[in-house]
This record gives sequence, C-alpha cells and structure tokens, in this order.
Amino acid sequence: MPRYLIERVLPEGLGAFLVEHPVSQIVLTNTELGVAWLYSYVDSGSTCLFCLYEAPTPEAIRKAARRAGLPITVIHRVTVLEPHAYPSAP
Repeated sequence: MPRYLIERVLPEGLGAFLVEHPVSQIVLTNTELGVAWLYSYVDSGSTCLFCLYEAPTPEAIRKAARRAGLPITVIHRVTVLEPHAYPSAP
C-alpha cells in the first residue's frame, strides 16, 4: 500500500486541535475509507503536524480528512529508507 506524508498546519495549536478532533473519530473515519494513520510528529511550536499514512490514493486521504474536519496543507507520496538496510562503513 502506498505511503503518504501529510503536513497539517494548526493555527490554534495541537491542544485545541485534539479537543476538536478526537483521535478515536479520526481512526474510525479513516478505517471506513481504507486509510491507515501510522503515526505523527509535531513540531516544537505545536503548530504543525507531519502524519504518515497508508492509503490507496491521495484522494482517499483527502476524503477522510474532509469527513473528520482535518486540515491538509501538503500531501507527499513517500518511500521509506531505513538505515538498517545498509551495511556500516568499515
């Protein structure tokens, strides 16, 4: 399944965002549309989220976000590179 990195700008900050968007509702909405939220990072100012998703298409993510009332600033299709896959230098 393709992976996507979603950038969300949160003008009101993370605390207010989570009050208005309960995690359980986000997960339920995503599941209904075949979208899986893997994890998120928040910046040091708590105003920007970077969320990793698996989804069939970017449009599926947009549809889930609209249903959950979530902002999307940018969607990037990404491939994971892991350092464990590469041998260490001698």
